[in-house]
Amino acid sequence: MRRIFQTLVDRLVDGKNLEDLRRGMAETATALNLSCFAYLALPRSPNAAPLLISNYPSAWTSHYLQKRYERLDPVIAHVLRYTEPFHWGLGSGPTERSNSERELFEEAATFGIRCGFTIPIHDSNGAIAAVTFAADQRHSSFVQSIDKNADVLQLIAMSFHAHARRKGISDEVISGVTLTRREIECLKWAAEGKSAWETGCILGISRHTVAFHLDNAKAKLGVRSTTQAVARMAASKFNS
Repeated sequence: MRRIFQTLVDRLVDGKNLEDLRRGMAETATALNLSCFAYLALPRSPNAAPLLISNYPSAWTSHYLQKRYERLDPVIAHVLRYTEPFHWGLGSGPTERSNSERELFEEAATFGIRCGFTIPIHDSNGAIAAVTFAADQRHSSFVQSIDKNADVLQLIAMSFHAHARRKGISDEVISGVTLTRREIECLKWAAEGKSAWETGCILGISRHTVAFHLDNAKAKLGVRSTTQAVARMAASKFNS
């Protein structure tokens, strides 16, 4: 376990972007016999989108973000109220759930996300996030890995959160206009040569949503092409 944790720390420290963090965490989950993970950082503004980094099926993460499911997800509701890690899933937790909560769990299950273990994060800066390890069934190997490594998983979650905050991008003023985190993220991946489809897979959103954010960024910056928007962003950072 010590070797696995040290390897993750090295990956987090050396990672240049959020995709590097995602790969490092995915490898750690696999090493611990945990099939998939998700990190969700809630936005400070109610109208902003959360930051989601995961290796869940992209079709589900895209759907989740587009529907703003974090607003009615019972797992996130629990994270907002409590700080202790907890198990959740179909057949566990409160016996009485709203129709929308049941439907969300049932919908997630169709993508292989039926149960999980979530670690709430309430940091000293007031940020709230959650790291979840999920599975399609409550297999004995999944439960045993969670029970055996629960304390270390909390350290893993806090370490990941710290690096995700450092490498994540909040709203920024570029050339006198404010771009949202999503607009900045899409421009950042475009600068690295990623297509809208590739960026969507990384961020867990659809290609059309990526195009929407890029179009908004171009309109705000008063340019016609993504290349011009990227150049304007780079120039702003260079002169800051």
